[in-house]
Amino acid sequence: MGHRSPLITSVIFAAALGACAPRINSHGNLPDPDLLAEVEVGQVNKADVVQILGSPSSLAPFNGDVWFYVSEKTKTVAFFEPEIIERKVIVIRFNKRGIVTALKTFGLEEARKMEMVERKTPTAGNELGLLRQLFGNIGRFEGKKSEGQ
Repeated sequence: MGHRSPLITSVIFAAALGACAPRINSHGNLPDPDLLAEVEVGQVNKADVVQILGSPSSLAPFNGDVWFYVSEKTKTVAFFEPEIIERKVIVIRFNKRGIVTALKTFGLEEARKMEMVERKTPTAGNELGLLRQLFGNIGRFEGKKSEGQ
């Protein structure tokens, strides 16, 4: 019976170590560098870019003439917040005729300087507290009156 205790302890220790192993996740759309080389400034248009690289990750708001291809790798250890270990952003600009005028690639350091805008869309109405949400409808609805009353 005494020799099982070290075995059980070893199994628990191994399971704990396995749970702490970092998990790598990849997100986004990063085109192959060989395909990216086919996007020649002044030579290809939007349709060509879609055929070569696929659809962009994002378009510039209010201006469809700037396309973004974004890729990111994160590392997560146990229950901690994910850490960004790699980020690439490819920006392709088009002129009014849809021809590529610029192509730039940004790595993690340059991409960190780009601030993502997080906006919340306001909704009409009042902010309701918990009690108001729970009891707000009491007395607002009347039961159906019978014809004789």
